[in-house]
Amino acid sequence: MAKIIVVMHSRSVFQPISAVLFCLILLLGSCQKSQRTEVTPFGTTVGEESVAETPVATNDFTLSDIMANGELIMLTLSGPETYYDYHGRGMGTQFLLCENFAHSIGVSLRVELCQDTAEMVRKLQNGEGDIIAFPLEKNDSDLIYCGYSKDSLNSEQWAVREGNTELADTLNRWFRPELLAEIKKEETLMATNTVKRKVYSPMLSRSGGVISRFDALFQKYAATARWDWRLLAAQCYQESAFDPKARSWVGACGLMQIMPATATDLGLAHAQIYEPEPNIAAAAKYIRQLTEHFHDIVDSNERRYFVLAAYNGGWFHIRDAMALAQKHGKNPHRWNDVAEFVLALSKPEYYRDPVVKRGYMRGSETYNYVASIRNRYAQYRGFARPGNSDLGTVATPHRAKRKNKYKVN
Repeated sequence: MAKIIVVMHSRSVFQPISAVLFCLILLLGSCQKSQRTEVTPFGTTVGEESVAETPVATNDFTLSDIMANGELIMLTLSGPETYYDYHGRGMGTQFLLCENFAHSIGVSLRVELCQDTAEMVRKLQNGEGDIIAFPLEKNDSDLIYCGYSKDSLNSEQWAVREGNTELADTLNRWFRPELLAEIKKEETLMATNTVKRKVYSPMLSRSGGVISRFDALFQKYAATARWDWRLLAAQCYQESAFDPKARSWVGACGLMQIMPATATDLGLAHAQIYEPEPNIAAAAKYIRQLTEHFHDIVDSNERRYFVLAAYNGGWFHIRDAMALAQKHGKNPHRWNDVAEFVLALSKPEYYRDPVVKRGYMRGSETYNYVASIRNRYAQYRGFARPGNSDLGTVATPHRAKRKNKYKVN
């Protein structure tokens, strides 16, 4: 028993000393280990890299960098002469010029819209854009003015960041005054040649209550859109005049004028884009999607006018018009109130308002689009009846006496 007590006592006395010795041994080992040098495969010593060797971030994105990246970022303001979205296609003289330049150096073009010239300059200097595609007055010494000029005196020009001389020199070699006239001519042709199509009668058989050869398809897919099939038919006539081969200059195709990019999103194969049933089915699906953007409009009849406007002009522009209506004390959920501001979005004092996010739009086109469909829908409701439009039995239209008009015997 005594021996056991001694042993226990000796452990109680020497255990702390053993622990201290163990820690000292570990510390010495770690010190020796830390003194060892490890060399990387690149010939540098681990832990001794110089801070100066770390690459320093820079905003200097040269022409070579742009071409390697495959994208040119254009800074500009929204407007009819600068940039606006038209059925998914960029428009505006400055945009088309800059697009021409981007194509000449083999890159794509991305647009960043700014609220004013101060924001454009700030974003350019911060490296958030490559070129200001807007005629600036030459009052900033930190920019290089180059490329497009408003007149022969070069009092207003595009601009790039100071030091980006390679891009500036390339812009100066590319731009020639004749380009401006060529772009404006192209823009005029685009605006006048809207849709290539045959024109069919808006009513195939008034006495028979038949609107078109495609009534059965409108009736079939109206449930997808949650619309009256006659409203779908009225919209189709406005889009293509019932010509399944119709094509607009911006690339919209078929009966319901669907853009190829939209077709891809909707799962419509490009090989089927001109086929009546797949085209109408995809349009009904798209209408359903657009309806979700206006879920806050409780009245379903009012909501349909907003969806029609969005189908034509883009839902984001219609949301801008709604924001303007609310700001000016009008009802943003009533089409007749909002339509006023759809028209107003073609005026600088409105499309540059802070509540507007997507800038200028050709509002008169969208306004007339909705009005025309509403009027035609009212006519169709008075004559067209479901069940009279089996595609296998409806007569095929043929030429009437008046040029480009079609009728049924």
